Amino acid sequence: MKLSKPVNLGSLKTGSYIMIDDEACRIVSYDKSKPGKHGSAKARVVAIGLYDGVKRSMVAPVSSMVHVPIVEKRGGQVIAIIQDKIQVMDLETFEVFESPMPDKPELKERISSGIEVEYWNVLGKRKIIRTKG
Repeated sequence: MKLSKPVNLGSLKTGSYIMIDDEACRIVSYDKSKPGKHGSAKARVVAIGLYDGVKRSMVAPVSSMVHVPIVEKRGGQVIAIIQDKIQVMDLETFEVFESPMPDKPELKERISSGIEVEYWNVLGKRKIIRTKG
């Protein structure tokens, strides 16, 4: 299973995903500078980590190759809540796994046994994004 794919930095835009410091991030700011007399155009990227929420930035030539994480969006059903962990069963493969409790309070209060959720599988880590229905 591939976890990321190489793409040209110039093809990305705000809202895309990118790997910075081996962490999957969502781009929140993307600026391109014009090519100068002695160099190529540069891109300044500011992104926020999907799992840790840390702001990261990078500056690189637009022609450079960067890695983009493959975000797999899947559905699951909450089986049990054990302290700060949630047991979820995938609705397609019926695999049961544990996921950390979401940080957002409005999402945390809606989670209960038997409810369906959407979770993301990125770089082998799973995170509950929202509830369904």
